[in-house]
Amino acid sequence: MSEFDDIRPYNDSEVPAVIARLIASPEFIDLLLSRRAPLLAKVFPWLMRPLLRRALSKAARNIHTVADLQRYLTVSLKALIDKTTDGFSFSGAEKLDPTKSYLFLSNHRDIAMDPAMVNLALIESGMDTLRIAIGDNLLSKPFASDLMRVNRSFIVKRNISGRREKLTELKKLSGYIRHSIAQEGVSIWIAQREGRAKDGEDRTETALLKMLALSKDKEQSFAQAIGELSIVPVSISYEYDPCDVDKGRELFAKQNGREYIKDEFEDLDTIQKGLVGYKGRVHVAFGQAFNYELGSEIGSEINSQLNEQLENADKLAAAIDQQVYSQYKLFPSNIIAYQMLGKTDGLERVKQLWPDCDWFDVEAAFNSQLNAAPRKYRDIMTQSYAAPVSNYLQATQGC
Repeated sequence: MSEFDDIRPYNDSEVPAVIARLIASPEFIDLLLSRRAPLLAKVFPWLMRPLLRRALSKAARNIHTVADLQRYLTVSLKALIDKTTDGFSFSGAEKLDPTKSYLFLSNHRDIAMDPAMVNLALIESGMDTLRIAIGDNLLSKPFASDLMRVNRSFIVKRNISGRREKLTELKKLSGYIRHSIAQEGVSIWIAQREGRAKDGEDRTETALLKMLALSKDKEQSFAQAIGELSIVPVSISYEYDPCDVDKGRELFAKQNGREYIKDEFEDLDTIQKGLVGYKGRVHVAFGQAFNYELGSEIGSEINSQLNEQLENADKLAAAIDQQVYSQYKLFPSNIIAYQMLGKTDGLERVKQLWPDCDWFDVEAAFNSQLNAAPRKYRDIMTQSYAAPVSNYLQATQGC
């Protein structure tokens, strides 16, 4: 029995049993029906349940390994992207070595789509898929844990009260991430912070970076331990956020001193909205890896700068954020939101990123998006869309 058995993804030998367990789960079947055919599920549950189980069993006939499942899901993901976006693009993949494994550390806007988009970019670049970190707050039901872990996700335990127990679990998580990258050669995706950046402010949490170093050897420095993981900053940008109204509602409550309490199925609803909601254009940008071994081989000036960035968690977080901001693809929706807030610094510079854009049309489209929300949330939503512009301008000063 491995020390990571309670958090690791399922392996190939476990796939058939897990899929059978999912198909047999009444909660899982009822959840799918309530999302796909709510009226029929309510009126004819006795008919719809066996029909769905039969359809799932048929689809599962050719799924015997994790790779089989991912191939099946990739086809579905591409169809979903075609339906819910105006185009998916990525950049920076040429900086990645297909023979190496990395820790992809990205900004976080959408629970399910963020890692899915990174995965798709890697697949289309001829690289292997990665393992995905997911918080146990999203896995309150046994079927949810099965569903995530069979699709190469591993568990980040957050609901731990005791200080000693929490440290033990953090060390285990750190050890698993290092084991996956350094021993198994399988890349990892993890968000730069706990929870989505609902306000559009992408900030890397130093606590996350310190967690990654908990598994280092005693004689290793922070720089050596982190450098072994080959952290790649990733910027994910959505032209429109399907969950922007919900984020605005939560931020409004908190800004007005009210406690925000989630509904029982709010996380599942959020995942569904993120999957099927309109996103406009989507872009994934891969940055330059923080690789300690690379730093010892290249020019002394770059080597010195790299070692300084890896010196401690605060400096590394700032260096990661610098890449996330500077490579973030600003869409017209971001720029028009920045303009609507009355900001002028750097406005013409970012508008030149879209020289053929009709800004009157962009403003009309953005207002249409805002008008779907109650008026009291709209300023907050506008600020969230504009935040990446301010960060981009600051990160690219003098460039």
